[in-house]
Amino acid sequence: MFEDRTYTRTFYSAPQSVTSFVAAFLEPAITVGCFLAVLDYHDLPVDGAAMTLCLLVFALSFPGRNRFKDPKLTAIVDISTSWASLLAILALCGYATRSLDLFDEEVLIAWAVLTPVVQLAAVVVGREIVKMHARRPEARRSAIVVGAGPLGVKVSRALQGHEGFGIDFVGFFDDRTDMRVHPDASDKVLGRLGDVSSYVMQHGIKEVYITLPLTTQPRIKALLESLQETTASLFFVPDVFGISIIQGRLQDVNGVPVVGILETPFTGTNALVKRITDIVLSTLILVLISPLMLLIAIGVKLSSPGPVIFKQKRNGLDGEEITVYKFRTMRTMDNGPVIKQATRDDPRVTRFGAFLRRTSLDELPQFFNVLQGRMSIVGPRPHAVAHNEQYRKMIKAYMVRHKVKPGITGWAQVNGHRGETDTIEKMEARVEYDLEYLRNWSLGLDLLIIARTARLMLFDRHAY
Repeated sequence: MFEDRTYTRTFYSAPQSVTSFVAAFLEPAITVGCFLAVLDYHDLPVDGAAMTLCLLVFALSFPGRNRFKDPKLTAIVDISTSWASLLAILALCGYATRSLDLFDEEVLIAWAVLTPVVQLAAVVVGREIVKMHARRPEARRSAIVVGAGPLGVKVSRALQGHEGFGIDFVGFFDDRTDMRVHPDASDKVLGRLGDVSSYVMQHGIKEVYITLPLTTQPRIKALLESLQETTASLFFVPDVFGISIIQGRLQDVNGVPVVGILETPFTGTNALVKRITDIVLSTLILVLISPLMLLIAIGVKLSSPGPVIFKQKRNGLDGEEITVYKFRTMRTMDNGPVIKQATRDDPRVTRFGAFLRRTSLDELPQFFNVLQGRMSIVGPRPHAVAHNEQYRKMIKAYMVRHKVKPGITGWAQVNGHRGETDTIEKMEARVEYDLEYLRNWSLGLDLLIIARTARLMLFDRHAY
C-alpha cells in the first residue's frame, strides 16, 4: 500500500578510492606548499596578500586529479594544461583587482616553474607506491569474465591494462563453441556457464564480470543465483559500446537504476560553473574590446549603406530557435539584408566584410548573445536552420550537438574545421569534434579552446 511512497535506493555511488582521496588534497597542498617554500627562500613574510592567494589557490585546485594511473606523458600534459589554466585565472583575478603589484615578480616566476615540476615528481613517486602495493600477494584479486565475445575481451583487456589495478585475470566462461568465441579469447576459455560457480569456489575467485547480452536473461538469472552461494563480487557489464555515448552515467531515480546514454554535460554544478564563466569572461572581454568594436562599427557603416548589426536565426539549446548577432559583412539588397549564406568569393561581401570574416571579427557581437544566455563562449558553432534540417537526416547524431548552447568558438574550430562546410565530409568532421567536446567537457578544456582561438585570430592568415 505504501510501496510507491517509499524511497528504496538500489545503487550507491562507489566509495572514493584511497588514491583519489590522497590526490584530492595532494595537488592543492603541493601548489600552496611550493608558494610558501618560495616565499621562505626569498626571506619574505607570509602577509595578508599571501594568505589570501593561498586560500584562493587551494579552493581553485581542490579536489586534485588522480593521475597515479595515467601514462607519464598524459600526466605531463594534464599537469601543464591544468597549471596554465589556473595561472590564467589568477592573472585575470589579479588584473581585475589590481593586486598583481602586491607580489614579488621573482617569487611568482619561481612558483610558476617549481609547482608543476613538484607535482609531476609526486605523481611519479605515487605511481610507484601504487604499483608496489598492487604487487603484494594480499592485495591481488583474481577475476574471471563470463562471455567470450567482443565485450568480454574488452573487459579482460581493461582488467589487465594497469599494474596498479592489482587484478589477476584468469580466463573466460562461455557456452558457445570455439568457432563462435572471439579469437583473442579462444585459448583462455575455462569452461561453460554451468561450471562458473564451482570454479569460483574451488579457486577462490574474487571478482566475476558478466558480459552476456540481455537476450540471455534466463541464463544470467540462473548464473547469478548460483554465484550467490559464493563470496565473489559480481559485476554486470552492459553492452553499450555499439552506440555513441555522450556523458554516460548511472543514476538512481527514486530507487530505480537508470543508465544515462546521452546527456548534456551541463547539469548541476557544471551548469553553474559554465554560466558563471560565460558571464565573467564575456563581460571582461566586452570591456577590453569595446574600442575595437566601435571602430568596426564605423568601418561597417562606411563600407556600404545598411545596419551595422546583422541578425540571423539559428538553432540553440535543445534545437530552440534563437537570434544571433554579427557585424554585417555583406551589401544589403533593396528589400533589406540578404539572408542566403555567403561563400568565400561571394560578390555581395564587402572588402571590409571580407577582412572581418577572415579574422572572425564579425563574430564579436555574439558576446552579447552570451550575456543574454542564448549562447556560450565555447560550444558547437550554430548552423543555419536550413542546414540543420538538411544535415540531421544525413549525419548520424547530428542534432546531439544541440544538447548544449552554441558557442562563439568550439573544439572543431580550433582543430581546423571552421568556415564553409560545403561538403558532407567537412560537416561530418565538424560534428565529430563537437561530440568529442560534449564527451570530454571541462573548464580547463574551455580555457584551452579560448586560448587557441585567440592565437588563431592573431596568427592564422588563412582563416575564414
